[in-house]
Amino acid sequence: MNRLIIIGNGFDRAHGLPTSYSHFINDFWRNIKENYKKKEIKKIVFINDMYYRFLHFNPINNYLDFIKNLMDYCKEYNYQFDDSLQEAYIKINYNTPIFKFENNFFKLLNQRNSIQNWVDIENEYYKQLKKISKIENSNRNYLISKKDSNINLSIEDYRKEKVEKLNEEFDFVKKMLKKYLINKVNKVYDLERDSSIDNKWVSIYNILKPISIFNNEHKILDEFTSEVDREEIRNIFSTEDGEKKPTTQTFLLSFNYTKTIEKYVKVMRDSDLNVEYNYIHGEIGDLNNPIVFGFGDEMDEHYKFIERIDDNEYLKNFKSFKYLQNSNYNELLKYINSERFQVLILGHSCGLSDRTLLNTIFEHKNCRSIKVYYHERDEYDNYTEIIQNVSRHFNDKKVMREKIVNKALCRPFPQLQLPKKEL
Repeated sequence: MNRLIIIGNGFDRAHGLPTSYSHFINDFWRNIKENYKKKEIKKIVFINDMYYRFLHFNPINNYLDFIKNLMDYCKEYNYQFDDSLQEAYIKINYNTPIFKFENNFFKLLNQRNSIQNWVDIENEYYKQLKKISKIENSNRNYLISKKDSNINLSIEDYRKEKVEKLNEEFDFVKKMLKKYLINKVNKVYDLERDSSIDNKWVSIYNILKPISIFNNEHKILDEFTSEVDREEIRNIFSTEDGEKKPTTQTFLLSFNYTKTIEKYVKVMRDSDLNVEYNYIHGEIGDLNNPIVFGFGDEMDEHYKFIERIDDNEYLKNFKSFKYLQNSNYNELLKYINSERFQVLILGHSCGLSDRTLLNTIFEHKNCRSIKVYYHERDEYDNYTEIIQNVSRHFNDKKVMREKIVNKALCRPFPQLQLPKKEL
């Protein structure tokens, strides 16, 4: 019985890395005073240098702080603050801006309270894509803003212009994310320092190891409903003299762009354990494995409608086409087709933006059990939230209930803090 370990952003967060969406977006606003004149920032927001003083009213730690400063500034000097746009102008005819967004998708991310995680960004992208695909002549005039000049375009050309703009803005947010991870994570935190003497590090290491008698997993048989599966694991645990132990393997499927897992891989390989790893969503700095950030739910009812539009611009950020740029997806398929396996979920929300891939794993005949390591904070934990998300990737709910390991057999994922690099 092999193991397929699905690793998401919560794995990096469990190592104390600032890789969440809130870390990224708050860092942008926290440093806006120093960065707003930079060329790349001007593609996201415009701040009139003649009226910059509002940036210094009060400390800015997030978008809400920024907007409050802007509102207070407008109130003090009797300037216009447009609450619907969350932009500010000197005159009511919008001809002298103090602050405005240049990237509408980035604007949406900041204004939507529902955007909490990376998966929410991908979901918002798809939501906007669907909205554009549904535009008809009857509602186009309602959607046209004061800044739209091509109002005489055909409905097809109008939609195409909109989807091209959405993709351009989405790509720029992706570039910002990549730069943030390089400068605020890779260059700051020591991902390679030996911390094997740390008890929490050892606890995580033991979770990642292949199924073995040496793992001290006393209740593992209860994590499987099939007697055939339990018998296979008993065979792994057999200690009869002269009997060759079955070889089991761990496959680490990382959805992260960081290399937090590689220190664990090195130690496992040094211990002659059978482990492989796969950055299914790419790696920062690897031209042969560029980062994958988009949407991956081809099971959605609206996807076929988008496909029938017969314009590849609509499919530009669907993950399935990104997976075909290298061998990562094929390597995953080879693994799940080879032997029975148990899935462990470590820090992945299992949201709909990865639905096609996760459905391929979860409903595969070789997937025998799905075990969640949940995040626990005070009296709250997210076990139920994760299994609810997992259930959405199943067409057969009976099979889903047979595979998901109940909470009594699951446990919280250990939390530790990786050190910063020494200067």
